[in-house]
Amino acid sequence: MQISSRFSVAVHVLALLALHRPAQDGLLTSERMAGSVNTNPVVIRRILGQLKKAGLVEVRPASGGTFLTREPAAISLLDVYHATEVVEAGRLFSVHEQPNPACPVGRNIQAALNDTLRQAQAALERQLAAVSLQQVALDIAAKEAVGVD
Repeated sequence: MQISSRFSVAVHVLALLALHRPAQDGLLTSERMAGSVNTNPVVIRRILGQLKKAGLVEVRPASGGTFLTREPAAISLLDVYHATEVVEAGRLFSVHEQPNPACPVGRNIQAALNDTLRQAQAALERQLAAVSLQQVALDIAAKEAVGVD
């Protein structure tokens, strides 16, 4: 199992917004974002809805465009993760349900893994909290400047 692509698509969209220059580029609509992500605009609108609900973007209907509500430096990847992934605290990983209680492994697997999995989720969240949208946007701009794919 893996985290859905909603997170990476949301970071993609937010990076577009962070690097966007409305005066030169015009409005950034869901259709234009979908072209960059190479997906359907409906997917982008759903993700924008999640980002709006989290207070990360403002969406102006009827082709009014989409805008960040804070500076890119004030948006962490953890903010994006929380906006797009429905994961309860300490519940990123799950152990299969109803293992055989007659088996010593089945009876104890959850208890044996709980602390490790909780620590792994905490480590992921610490790493995401340490990276801002500004850092991602600067990395993209630097790669574009030197022609790195």
